[in-house]
Amino acid sequence: MAGKKSKGEKLQEEIMYRPKAVGETDHGLLSKSLDFAEGYKDFLGNKTEREIVDYTIPILKKNGYAEFALGKKYAPGDKFYVNNRGKALIMVTVGSKPVSDGLRVGVSHIDSPRLDFKPNPLFESFDLGYFKTHYYGGIKKYQWFAIPLSIRGVVALKDGGSVTVRIGDRPGEPTFCVTDLLPHLAMNQMKKPVSEAFEGEQLNLLVGSWPYDDEKVQSKVKLNVMSLLSEKYGIVEEDFLSAELCAVPAFMPSDLGFDRSMVAGYGQDDSVCAYANLMAEIGCKNPSYTTVTVFADKEETGSDGPTGMRSAFFRDFLKDFLQPYGAEARHVLRNSICFSCDVNAAIDPAFPEVFEPSNCSHMNRGPVVSKYTGSRGKYSTNDASAETMAFVRSILDGAGIPWQVGELGKVDAGGGGTVAAEISVHNMDTVDVGVPVLSMHSPYEVVSKVDLYLLYRALAAFYGCPEAKP
Repeated sequence: MAGKKSKGEKLQEEIMYRPKAVGETDHGLLSKSLDFAEGYKDFLGNKTEREIVDYTIPILKKNGYAEFALGKKYAPGDKFYVNNRGKALIMVTVGSKPVSDGLRVGVSHIDSPRLDFKPNPLFESFDLGYFKTHYYGGIKKYQWFAIPLSIRGVVALKDGGSVTVRIGDRPGEPTFCVTDLLPHLAMNQMKKPVSEAFEGEQLNLLVGSWPYDDEKVQSKVKLNVMSLLSEKYGIVEEDFLSAELCAVPAFMPSDLGFDRSMVAGYGQDDSVCAYANLMAEIGCKNPSYTTVTVFADKEETGSDGPTGMRSAFFRDFLKDFLQPYGAEARHVLRNSICFSCDVNAAIDPAFPEVFEPSNCSHMNRGPVVSKYTGSRGKYSTNDASAETMAFVRSILDGAGIPWQVGELGKVDAGGGGTVAAEISVHNMDTVDVGVPVLSMHSPYEVVSKVDLYLLYRALAAFYGCPEAKP
């Protein structure tokens, strides 16, 4: 009879795994995702870890979070946060279950690849003024030549004060750039491998060209640049020695595509996961398990330093938080589980040779669960256990959330890591959950709005608040 399924078709539906694009199964999901992404684009306009922390704390206070009080025993539903040096955050909602039953931990990083200024950056050459930079994180150097850049950061002063610098991304403000060699004279350059054609020491930021009006001084352009900075920010050149300044793309995030289904912009690795994590955290009012959301720094350079996940700040905080409950951090961590919220590489049809389609992530198939990352022989990775993967399946399938698995490209194509390895070292079951990204680590990354929205829903379900509203 027409339309009747064969035995094989029925068996195929029962036992075979055939992931589909979300648009094929829930076409209306895009409209919900469009609304959710508007807040994300505003969040994405903050392009350094300091800016994200400064942007997030007022949101936390508005949603009932207070600063952590050492020695206080918090009640279920209480919300608080810890600000680590203005560059990392811990956010907590206390659950109804005893903390000894374990925590639900979500960790995202809020630093992104960029051009950091050297400690003594300002120089003049051929009557042009420049800042010397040292690139931060894994970049393709050629992508940072001949694009508009803005300057962001903080200058710490000897008297204990500080000056915030942000210039180049607002209407009417000047921008800056690293200049590139014209093709007419680039014959030798273009014969070189890409890794050799563009050098780190060429990533000098052009910041001025007009001389100071005094014939008796040398380095007139450099002096003019410094005089303008001194006038605007009250700093002298020596203050660069205690500054954290960087250059980031000046363009702001935007919708991508005729259907507006994607977001394009700088820093989506890992702001896309951080935003979903934040919205799940603040939307969770009365969870069963205590939720702990962490915004970490320094992931792109190895998670070192006091604000990176290799630091003791996370475990030290847990010891302080748990002490009034009479619970030992090591016991609580053993009973806890963590979603390490970081991105993975979306299959790019322009470069199919580095992807293995059945095990790499696709745009618009929902959040990607990465059992392991690392490179080649799973080096430098957290490899989630079968039991942890089964837990993820139960949470996401139970909440009706489409999801997918993903590796970072073919086995011998390269690879990379996340903070998962730095978290699981605390004897806590950990798995990577994030969003597929096109053009990762470029100045203009691309993500799906639907994947972002579904990651938020996945994290809300993980926190035990699947119906939470951000």
